[in-house]
Amino acid sequence: MTSLGQQVFTQNTAEGNAQKTKNQDQPDLLGHVAVPDETPAKGPIIIQVALPVPLFDVFSYLVPDALLAQWPFAPGCRVCVPFGKRELVGIYLGQATNDGIQPDKLKTIHTVLDDESLLPESMLKLLHWAASYYHYPIGEVISCALPTLLRQGRPYNLLAQYWRLTATAEREALKRAPKQLETFDLLKLHDEPGAPESALLLMGASKKQLQLLQEKGLAECFLQKTEHQTHPVKLAELPLIPNDEQQLAIDTIKQHLASFKGILLDGLTGSGKTEVYLQAMQPVLEAGQQVLVLVPEIGLTPQTLDRFRSRFQCEIVAMHSNLTDVARLQAWQAAQTGRAQIVIGTRSAVFTPMPKLGLIIIDEEHDVSFKQQDTFRYHARDVALCRGHRESCPVILGSATPCLESLHLVEEGKLLSLKLTQRAGNAALAKIQLIDLKNQPREHGLARDLIDAIKQRLKKQEQVLIFLNRRGYAPVLLCPQCAWQADCPRCDAHLTVHRQPSEHLHCHHCNYQSRLPAACPSCQSTTLTPTGMGTARLEEGLKELFPDTDILRVDRDSTSRVGSWERIYERAHQEKGAILLGTQMLAKGHHFPHVTLVAILDVDGGFLNVDFRAPERTAQLIMQVAGRAGRGQKAGLVLIQTFKPENPLLQILIQQGYAAFAKTCMAERKAMLLPPYRYCALIRAETPQAEKSLQFLQHVLTLLYAQPEAKQLEKPPLEIWGPVPAPMERRAGVFRAHALIFCKDRRLLHHLLGHWWLQVCKLPERRGVRCSIDIDAQEMS
Repeated sequence: MTSLGQQVFTQNTAEGNAQKTKNQDQPDLLGHVAVPDETPAKGPIIIQVALPVPLFDVFSYLVPDALLAQWPFAPGCRVCVPFGKRELVGIYLGQATNDGIQPDKLKTIHTVLDDESLLPESMLKLLHWAASYYHYPIGEVISCALPTLLRQGRPYNLLAQYWRLTATAEREALKRAPKQLETFDLLKLHDEPGAPESALLLMGASKKQLQLLQEKGLAECFLQKTEHQTHPVKLAELPLIPNDEQQLAIDTIKQHLASFKGILLDGLTGSGKTEVYLQAMQPVLEAGQQVLVLVPEIGLTPQTLDRFRSRFQCEIVAMHSNLTDVARLQAWQAAQTGRAQIVIGTRSAVFTPMPKLGLIIIDEEHDVSFKQQDTFRYHARDVALCRGHRESCPVILGSATPCLESLHLVEEGKLLSLKLTQRAGNAALAKIQLIDLKNQPREHGLARDLIDAIKQRLKKQEQVLIFLNRRGYAPVLLCPQCAWQADCPRCDAHLTVHRQPSEHLHCHHCNYQSRLPAACPSCQSTTLTPTGMGTARLEEGLKELFPDTDILRVDRDSTSRVGSWERIYERAHQEKGAILLGTQMLAKGHHFPHVTLVAILDVDGGFLNVDFRAPERTAQLIMQVAGRAGRGQKAGLVLIQTFKPENPLLQILIQQGYAAFAKTCMAERKAMLLPPYRYCALIRAETPQAEKSLQFLQHVLTLLYAQPEAKQLEKPPLEIWGPVPAPMERRAGVFRAHALIFCKDRRLLHHLLGHWWLQVCKLPERRGVRCSIDIDAQEMS
């Protein structure tokens, strides 16, 4: 629960977490990978292979005589091997010694899929380190670093997506579509053998127009092998003139290029952090190196791509989960060969091989989206710090609301802090005011004062952003006669009422869905009432209150279709009155120049949550949403509806700012010995029976204290909270229990956890129990 940035500097080795190969000791998982012997050894050749299976082993295989001509293999290449009754694609790690291994009991590999390594040595070491630190099987960790098609054993080819006109394409069909006509003419110039999509985009074509031509049968897309050439980077537009603070930040970052330095760029929303990124990137790109940019949400990727493409004429690729398998492989290959100079992606992009990596940027570094919440529970921000340290390149962490872990590292001198306290263009900070909802009349969930403020802004053709972090129509379906509520049969949660695409009940935790009942199952009353407010219901109310105003709803439901978010973003940039309504998708880094009023409807719950991190996340969300107001030339105003305006943390936040709020929270954490002042691991257990989850955790925690290493210590080094039921005990039909393990010494914590977790994974009592370990957990739900 503390940043791995500290671990980068203390060089924790996580002793004792080295795993074993089948039949022999494995090189430890911190990067000491076996190096293949360049000359064929006498006797059989035994190699080590990492397989995508939930086992903490690397496996030994024989190289058959038929493949000796290809020996030695390159570490990091793929091999097909038999595993039980299946054939799996694994990664060759190196040659094993023959000591203690009986070759006649080993299976032979079937094929070698690659002549060259897909994962360079530096990336293999990083993946071994991540597997060790997060206590996760190395084979599955390595699998996360490969695109789906390569994990499936597809041939590795350097493919590029090309476009050309079809044989029957006629220009006359586009007389009424000028943008498509321009794209048609571009394709006509490159009719044979077609033009690469990247070149067409640089020449002004858009992906949307190409797809429209394809739908009309006028253009076709195909894959073609291409050489991986790197073109010199050129500026598409001149940099903006930075203010003094931006210039100091740019100069400081440039001083640390070509060496590792963790840098926290702590800048207000709208203070020009992106311009600092762009100008810091320029010398890196001009030197022929690559830049990795991580963003928290897919929704931010198009905006970031547009900003970077408008500045640099170079190969820029995006990597996120919404890409097709082919598109993701293309982007990965462009980065892996060095052809892509800028890679922009979400958290998984941190494992993208980049042979000429010169700079890493993590935008909105505080965002919880950078932490993987299931399976391989890594934190992309912390892995990026480790990668920068290993590859000797600076890592910039940018945020208007830095996480407490990063601020703690600044206090310890392990991160360099650069501050931006002025908004770009001298735009004034938005004023924040509270609306006390006690005894306040409301209409559609909006206080009268807020409705009046919205009307004033719309009269001036300004835009309003309303933030409600609850999608759907209503969070509860209630019977007013007997107080029955529609609950999820699989979770300890209410079912949310949805009216699109048809009326139904939906659990946002396990995805259970059902029709709305015609009558109350308890008393047969037919007066079932949707209770509470979701974004869809608020949208209806806003249309009633402001019938002549465009209402742009932004949540997971309204942006699920391809291109929907882009259309909303385009409308928001028109200088015309509108109301933007949405969840936290609206809060993260978007630039809405015409928004002058931001309304936040529900913040009280965030300060009352059982998770000790909840107040921090709530404050970050408030400041991020507030930062959408007044980014243009007009002053901004933020109105927060609350039933508890006297909340001391909320008062500190709005009166003194996020820095004072963070300082207060840090003092509380220090007094309570909570992260970042202690290191922590969260142990989860899930079973169909509530008692079994708690019993299993109690049993494995007893084993932890029974370890010889723990017994030798004079004073118990660990403090354990639990086991207790999870805040939402039943979810998706299973009962969940938690235990928190704290320790002041990170190295000791990992040393004890490493040996113990291997034992836990092999316990016969684990049958029927899904258990996991979450290092530096960010959510306790």
